[in-house]
Amino acid sequence: MEGKTVIITGANSGIGKETAKDLAGRGARVIMACRNLETANAVKDEIVKETNNNKVLVKKLDLGSQKSVREFAADIVKTEPKIDVLIHNAGMALAFRGQTSEDGVELTMATNHYGPFLLTHLLIDVLKKSAPARIVIVASELYRLSSVNLAKLNPIGTFPAAYLYYVSKFVNIYFARELAKRLEGTRVTVNFLHPGMIDSGIWRNVPFPLNLPMMAITKGFFKTTKAGAQTTIYLATSDEVANVSGKYYMDCKEATLNAAALDEEKGRKIWEESVKIVKLTPQDPKI
Repeated sequence: MEGKTVIITGANSGIGKETAKDLAGRGARVIMACRNLETANAVKDEIVKETNNNKVLVKKLDLGSQKSVREFAADIVKTEPKIDVLIHNAGMALAFRGQTSEDGVELTMATNHYGPFLLTHLLIDVLKKSAPARIVIVASELYRLSSVNLAKLNPIGTFPAAYLYYVSKFVNIYFARELAKRLEGTRVTVNFLHPGMIDSGIWRNVPFPLNLPMMAITKGFFKTTKAGAQTTIYLATSDEVANVSGKYYMDCKEATLNAAALDEEKGRKIWEESVKIVKLTPQDPKI
């Protein structure tokens, strides 16, 4: 990864931190896009010390705020001549009571889908200019426990907030598949993954019994954050997937999706509604 620039959202903890550490160890220039700058800077110092790679930067990004996404993207476009890999890793899981973002969007969906959707659009010209480039999206097998209601794509107050994590991961999959289709021929690939059930901080807000499905899926076994980062790292670095796009991976191998996730018309409709929710303008880059 020498000479390559990688953006990782949510790189200050969990599998994002392990991904950042691994890629820095391979010589990449790593941009840690994080909401909590104090924690992120401490992690950056740790990574630099462990890897002897000084090319690790921290930049402010709150994916739940469209203003923050636009400010981050404008900074990247201004300062970075290329982006070789964009990793959508950051995720949020709330408890029973949901929250609403400053943009009037349910916060789990704003952070896990709409923020990444907007960010991808705003950075797409740099990614295309950098081709071959890669986009990696961290989804989850927990999508299988949900369904996506096209009439409730901004589901404020409609479900327990923890359930919306599952929904957001399903939407990640629709987004990834539609994005891959729209980027055909650009040499920008898009792949998405299930990292495994990780013993990380994302579930600290989720109460019983809504935390049970994640344990049931894995029969009670959790991966370490280092193990959980391996499929992300594989998709970001491996020559085996250099020309692969639109595929779902688990444990560094292609995996199957259920029939609902293959509904291309639904993916298109989610895309069109997402354009409205993130308020894309005619001046914004187009995918």
